[in-house]
Amino acid sequence: MAATRLIALHKNKGMTVAACLKNRTDYIENPDKTEQGQYVSSYACSTLTADEEFMLTKRQYDLVNGRRQKSDVIAYQIRQSFRPGEITAEEANKVGYELAMRFTKGKHAFVVATHTDRQHIHNHVIFNSTALDGSRKFRDFFFSALAVQRLSDLICLEHQLSVIEKKPYRERQKRIVYPPKESNRDRLCGIIDTILAEKPGDYETFLQKLERQGYEVKRGKYTSVKGKGQKRFIRFRTLGTGYGEDEIKAVLEGKVKHQPYQKKPPKEQPFQLLVDIQGKMAEGKSVGYKKWAAKFNLKEMSKTLLFLQEQKIGSAEELREHATAATERYHAMGDAIKAAEARLTEIAVLKTHIINYAKTRDVYAAYRKAGYSKTFLDAHREEITLHKAAKAAFDEAEMQKLPKVKELDAEFAELLTKKKAAYPDYRKARNEMQGLVRAQKNVERFFAEEKPAQENEQAR
Repeated sequence: MAATRLIALHKNKGMTVAACLKNRTDYIENPDKTEQGQYVSSYACSTLTADEEFMLTKRQYDLVNGRRQKSDVIAYQIRQSFRPGEITAEEANKVGYELAMRFTKGKHAFVVATHTDRQHIHNHVIFNSTALDGSRKFRDFFFSALAVQRLSDLICLEHQLSVIEKKPYRERQKRIVYPPKESNRDRLCGIIDTILAEKPGDYETFLQKLERQGYEVKRGKYTSVKGKGQKRFIRFRTLGTGYGEDEIKAVLEGKVKHQPYQKKPPKEQPFQLLVDIQGKMAEGKSVGYKKWAAKFNLKEMSKTLLFLQEQKIGSAEELREHATAATERYHAMGDAIKAAEARLTEIAVLKTHIINYAKTRDVYAAYRKAGYSKTFLDAHREEITLHKAAKAAFDEAEMQKLPKVKELDAEFAELLTKKKAAYPDYRKARNEMQGLVRAQKNVERFFAEEKPAQENEQAR
């Protein structure tokens, strides 16, 4: 499958034409990419001095025509790639040579370099913008890139190679799911997994292997590392379960088995509220926005209908009943959690007053025995103040008998356990209520927009 591109090469700022040509030809003739120059061929020039011979032709052009353009195209480059495993490097070089010869019709010198450093073999062809006789230059005509591509496809078919089939725009497959990007933390976890699989002898050896991977290690109370291009250090203990210092040391000592990090797949986004198209148009939105909003509403309404099918809801009235019941259930659970939180706060305050009252009882008795002496008050102001505050709280609560601290601790622990256990159901009830209410609003808005359209049709 050959993919072909035609690129015009211009002179870089701050560089001469000769330097630019040498830079480009040196790149495509790189020995590491062309099996030590084995797959480099040329026409009307030597592969070793192609840039100098290109320049000689350009000087002849300047002498013949008597003019010199400062921002002219110095050369053209063709990139031609093939399906992996379909062609050898030697055959690819021949195909690239034939393409350059037929496209330039033998009137321009060129160099063909076949690169094998990637999974797919590909050609780089550079041909001189100036003709061999120095009389004219190649002019990039309209659709020249398309002409190169079609000629490349024709040659590939002649050599029994596959080509890319061009599909109409409407039939092209659009990318709707993009590959997830790997974060610095995910990359670090993967490297730690690899190092732990090698079973280093101790923690210091583990850190040294991490340094050899290009990470800067900061040793101290909490080990942290920073990779190339990163601005901040990352502490091991912030990477999640299995990647803290103590956990890594336990793995190295053979006490536990390391469990590699498993990235959770992204959650599917729920359907969204429909756009109020009439309201947006009244605000001055364009016709293009109206078209987008109409498509958006159709997609979100389709998701809404699927949601209602999953919930086995078949009518607007049934949806209203479900939404009302879910809302009441959500608020009831919320009120129960708030009541538990209020009682927990009350128990904590009451427990503090009981403890303070017991601790300051003797001091307050001595203060009363001293006839509420000002001198005694100044010496024990904090204890006396705490005692009075506790007594005032008991009187306000109209408590005839103080509860025991152990009883309050038991009630506190029981309420706290129930509160924590209620949170998962509370979140579930909230999500259920939000989904049903959102579906109800979508259905109401959809039929509200459909009603004027139907009335207009009947009027016609």
